[in-house]
Amino acid sequence: MVIEGKDREDHPSRIFMAPTFQGHPINVRVMGDQGLLLEFGKEIHPEINERVRRMMLALQAKAILGIIDLIPAYSTLLIRYDPLLLPLSLLREHLHQIGQTLDGLPLPEPKLVRIPVVYGGPYGPDLEFVAQYHGLTSEEVVRLHCSRSYLIYMIGFMPGYPYMGELPEALVTPRLKTPRLSVPKGSVAIAQRQTGIYSMESPGGWRILGRTPIELFDPKRDPPALLRMGDRVQFYPISEKEFLRWEG
Repeated sequence: MVIEGKDREDHPSRIFMAPTFQGHPINVRVMGDQGLLLEFGKEIHPEINERVRRMMLALQAKAILGIIDLIPAYSTLLIRYDPLLLPLSLLREHLHQIGQTLDGLPLPEPKLVRIPVVYGGPYGPDLEFVAQYHGLTSEEVVRLHCSRSYLIYMIGFMPGYPYMGELPEALVTPRLKTPRLSVPKGSVAIAQRQTGIYSMESPGGWRILGRTPIELFDPKRDPPALLRMGDRVQFYPISEKEFLRWEG
């Protein structure tokens, strides 16, 4: 990866163009005096997300003095750094060096995590709507939602919340026009082509299909988040009796 353009560290919106990584262009955007945003694409796609993960893992392995945090998303990676320890020009040099070896960087094997879900009723208040919206039965919606494993594109919105995709085409559903003020912890929901799990009680506008008794985030656990970017999730249905027993 080569980052071109004259240094303008005083200009927070300056964009530096990188010709390619794996044959794809990258935008590198300065975000204030402590941030650098790497843009690997403009869409939600597994290959674009893989490039984000490769860069993040390479930066973590290099352990560059002055990097404070790495924040990955669907198609971007935000680098937070201390300019007193790591000037922008030096950070750009590191990125150039790392970019030469990214193609050969091995990715960790994805972990498949099976998540039990009690669907419908008070646990899934939007299941009937989703079924009617698509001309399906509730049982067909559950079967489709459990029919594949989902890639975890990123963890965000709240600690431990996984953004996953993509849904079967028959389940692509718009989010609520007005978000709920409170969504119970463990709620399994969908919106557009994505599915997710509310790791704690929160407002939210996704369509709730069910709820899992699994604890997605526990600050006393190491690591605190059960799921990680790049892993895969497979849902499977359980009864209310099983859910209550599992919770207990």
